[in-house]
Amino acid sequence: MVELRFSWVDVFAETPLTGNPLALVPGADGLSEREMRAIAREFNQSETTFLVTPTASGADYRLRSFTAAGVEVLGAGHNAMGAWIWLAATGELPRDREEFTQQIGDDVLPVWITRTERERSRITMRQAAPRFVHSTTEHADFAEALGLPAAALADRPAEVVWTGAEHLMLGFRTRADVDAANPEPARLRALLAGVGAEGCYVYSTESGADGADAYTRFFNPTVGIVEDPATGTAAGPLAALLARDGRAPAGSIRILQGHAMGRPSVLEVAVDGDLVDLSGTGLVVADGVLRL
Repeated sequence: MVELRFSWVDVFAETPLTGNPLALVPGADGLSEREMRAIAREFNQSETTFLVTPTASGADYRLRSFTAAGVEVLGAGHNAMGAWIWLAATGELPRDREEFTQQIGDDVLPVWITRTERERSRITMRQAAPRFVHSTTEHADFAEALGLPAAALADRPAEVVWTGAEHLMLGFRTRADVDAANPEPARLRALLAGVGAEGCYVYSTESGADGADAYTRFFNPTVGIVEDPATGTAAGPLAALLARDGRAPAGSIRILQGHAMGRPSVLEVAVDGDLVDLSGTGLVVADGVLRL
């Protein structure tokens, strides 16, 4: 019997049991891809991340992440953020160093670690330069698949944007409209396939007392995720879109997600031209041992 340790990390969270939970398996070099997929299925979370030895020159760590449905996900989102939260919290990283690199797929991207007053680390990750793939005017079809009237849609086209994963950005007028979404997964999956997108990021830029620039929900039936409470690979594209169109202030763009699921999450994205940097914090909430 082989014993393999794992941890549970709440990502983009200020307190335990909020944010997006991630199962993390360090020291995973001895696992086959088949075993990684089986372990991800066992944990049954939106994503499980495995830390393995890099194959790309200059990378400090390589990350492989799988959904419960066995789909490998790329891009620097909560799957990567949780790994770095764990690395910083467990003393795996030298404290006199702030910049590191991670390999995700074929990409090697920088990561910055900032220690806060409470010794909780703030992680900033560079995403891939944004690609504005294409826009679509099929608003009414998507609204209907989400159980919403076409009248609730914001007066702007939906757009597929990529900073590591292609997601559809679909704007609605109010936060209440976003909260009212109740998707039909099969129909939404077919519509997303038709526009070449993986997931659907539903958002509103309606202002609130919290001062956030966008209020969001994320649905990804393509990879078996009914709803995700915090999605870095969607927040990056949304921030790039808002910055491009002048619909968010300069500097860090603050995005709220997960409220409808009872797991409030805060994602911050700084956009400077082609530079998209995702920031957040979180905490390790559990440790355990897999006996295989």
